[in-house]
This record gives sequence, C-alpha cells and structure tokens, in this order.
Amino acid sequence: MAEKRLRIIVAKPGLDGHDRGAKIIARALRDAGFEVIYTGLHQTPEMVAEAAVQEDADAVGLSVLSGAHMTLFPEIIRLLKERGAGDVVLFGGGIIPEEDAKKLKEMGVKEVFTPGASTEDIVKWVRENVHPRD
Repeated sequence: MAEKRLRIIVAKPGLDGHDRGAKIIARALRDAGFEVIYTGLHQTPEMVAEAAVQEDADAVGLSVLSGAHMTLFPEIIRLLKERGAGDVVLFGGGIIPEEDAKKLKEMGVKEVFTPGASTEDIVKWVRENVHPRD
C-alpha cells in the first residue's frame, strides 16, 4: 500500500501583502514531495481553518509578517479545534520575536521559523514532525 502524501496548507492570513517567502516555502514543500495548497494573500482565520478542513490537511503553515501573529495564530488554533481539526499540525514563520514564538508554542503552534531559516530545515522539520491524520 502506497504511503499517503502529506497535504499541507500554506496561508498568508491578515493584511500582510508580502507573499514571496510563503511561495518559496510552498514550492520547496511541493518539490520535496508533499501535496501543497497555497491559499493566497489576505486570508481570514476562518478561511484558513475552512481550507484545512475542506482539503483534509495534515498541516497548516502560516506566514505572518504584519506583527499580528499573537492574534492570528491563536484564532486559527481555536477555529481548527471548533471544526474538529485540532489535530492538524500548525507551524509558521515570519517576523516573530523569540518571546512571542515561545508563547505561540505554549498555545499549540508546533514550530516557528524566523527569517534566515532555510527551506531545507523547514522541509526536514515537516518530514520529522508532520504525519498523516488518517
């Protein structure tokens, strides 16, 4: 029986319009063999959570450069749980201070990547920490 390909949502929640990093991560994950759904810019937390449910995602990767990470990440966690998808692995990156990254991890974000993280490190982390939900 073939191994299930991981399905990963890559999303840009909020008003941040800088999507180059998210697109680079989406491509790196795709090139590594994962099934990637990029949701595009200006997604609401509701849209991200709904995409995760509709696409039966194993993980959601958020890119937040706007400074709204302490609002967006917790809201997406809440909405995933509300929709019965609390086991979807949530990770992300952006301009996130170390102290905030620690708080986000305490809330349930599995990993936070900051500027300078390599695509190889992110792919490796996904391979080691994200597993099929089925």
